[in-house]
Amino acid sequence: MLAYIIRRLFAVVVMLLVITLVTFGIFFLIPKWVGVDPATYFIGKQADPASLEGIRKKMGLDDPILVQFGKFLWGLVAGRDYANGTDVTHCSAPCFGYSFRNEQAIWPVLTDRLPVTMQLAAGACVIWVVVGVGTGVVSALKRGSALDRSLMTVALAGVSLPIYFTGMIALAVVVYGLGWIDGQYVPFGESASGWFGGMLLPWVTLAFLYAAMYARMTRATMLEIMGEDYIRTARAKGLREPVVIGKHAMRSTMTPVLTILGMDLGALVGGAILTETTFSLPGIGQAAVKAISDKDFPLILGVTLIAAVAVVVANLLVDLLYAVVDPRVRLS
Repeated sequence: MLAYIIRRLFAVVVMLLVITLVTFGIFFLIPKWVGVDPATYFIGKQADPASLEGIRKKMGLDDPILVQFGKFLWGLVAGRDYANGTDVTHCSAPCFGYSFRNEQAIWPVLTDRLPVTMQLAAGACVIWVVVGVGTGVVSALKRGSALDRSLMTVALAGVSLPIYFTGMIALAVVVYGLGWIDGQYVPFGESASGWFGGMLLPWVTLAFLYAAMYARMTRATMLEIMGEDYIRTARAKGLREPVVIGKHAMRSTMTPVLTILGMDLGALVGGAILTETTFSLPGIGQAAVKAISDKDFPLILGVTLIAAVAVVVANLLVDLLYAVVDPRVRLS
């Protein structure tokens, strides 16, 4: 197990280095190839040559691309100094650079918004796993019944309807129509009830899409597993049906669910763009949308790397959980 973890951690580091190199090249090398100076995004296209040269020196944009990448990597682990004439500005580790729009350090912007995205992802994840897996199991056990067809019809609707559509419908009905909640995000430290009211609709809207996918996947997996030999053997031994389903069938059913959960949850932590935009949540996704419209390359790069870290870490944790959920899996 320890050797497996060490190998996976090494693979994670290599993968993150490759992702960082590719992303850095996209945002800072390709613009030069097409004749666009990244410094113009910082100071504007109408700036005089002296100002552009000053920005290039301050941000290190006049260095070769490999030197820029090396300084960027060093800044992530040890911080980085930016020279502005006789003044030196220190960016503490992990340093993702400074925003092209407001000259704020990127890392504090990300850390201010990341908790909101994590709250959104965690709350929605609990709802969609419980509802989706539970619905899939019930449908599989009631295969062919009216309940099965009804649940799968709702699941098909959930998979088909985009988040911005269900989000706007939820806002129109629950907030503006019935007035049950105000739908405004409030930090948990200011008001727990206000925070819950502001997060409830985003949770349900996001969970509806994923719960529908998990319900269909769980149903298909459960139907296949219920026909396996070890399930028939467990029944032949006289085990009660709840024990057969809960102890034997569910363990095998959860393996593919965990696989998809790792990717989904990691991607959500990276930024639930549509949900945060629809409900005006100050999270990573909303920051990414604004950064793209502003061509704020350092902020886009920071969001991309946060998303990459979330995905690879989530998948690593899922791989380690395989052996816990399914004893047939051995990590070596």
